[in-house]
Amino acid sequence: MCEFKLNKMFKKIVLVILILQVTACNELQQVLEGAGVGVSEFEIASGLKEALENGVTNQVSTLGIKDGFFKNELVKILLPEELQKVDRALRDIGLSSLADEGLKVLNRAAEDAVGEAIPIFKNAILSMTFSDAKNILMGPQDAATQYLQHSTATSLRGKFSPIIQNSFQKVGADRIWNDVISTYNQIPFINKVNPNLTEYTTDQAMKGVFTMVAVEEQKIRTSIASRTSDLLRRVFGLQDNKTKY
Repeated sequence: MCEFKLNKMFKKIVLVILILQVTACNELQQVLEGAGVGVSEFEIASGLKEALENGVTNQVSTLGIKDGFFKNELVKILLPEELQKVDRALRDIGLSSLADEGLKVLNRAAEDAVGEAIPIFKNAILSMTFSDAKNILMGPQDAATQYLQHSTATSLRGKFSPIIQNSFQKVGADRIWNDVISTYNQIPFINKVNPNLTEYTTDQAMKGVFTMVAVEEQKIRTSIASRTSDLLRRVFGLQDNKTKY
């Protein structure tokens, strides 16, 4: 008799557990549906492409205007370590204006070149597969930026380097830096310098471009208000759900 009661109680306990599990699963399914589960593969790829195009349009394009680099503290090109001593030495002998102009023209050359990044980025975005899009959506917070870096770095460098070299002539950077370096190298008892400013500015311009892409990616991933279309809200709802659960 006692054994019968125990078996009956055990069955009730199992039944309660099963009911709780089913209820929990139903609630979870509702959450998933509310977060955007059911979005098609095409929509996921389209949403990621829209997000990346927004990043290019909203952020990268602003680098190509006057002071786009120079007055943006996130990407402003500073002097390489080798030239920081040049800067200090020129200021010490009363040539601060020459030092200031030398820094400004590095940024001007980058601003002149950055427009070439936009078509390269857009080509990489158009080439994105569903697998790429899914990995980006469910990946780390900078997954889209990483994708663009991997997909475009070689092309960007190939475009940027000659443009920056030409920009040095266009904005007068070559003349100014010839003056800067020549003046510094005439100071007694110093080690002469001969930096490759084209290569350095190319590296810094590329770094600045990807920095601004990352800024826009972070906004779209973390701020619902930055998802400016229904498609973006639905697609990034999947990411929100992954983060929450």
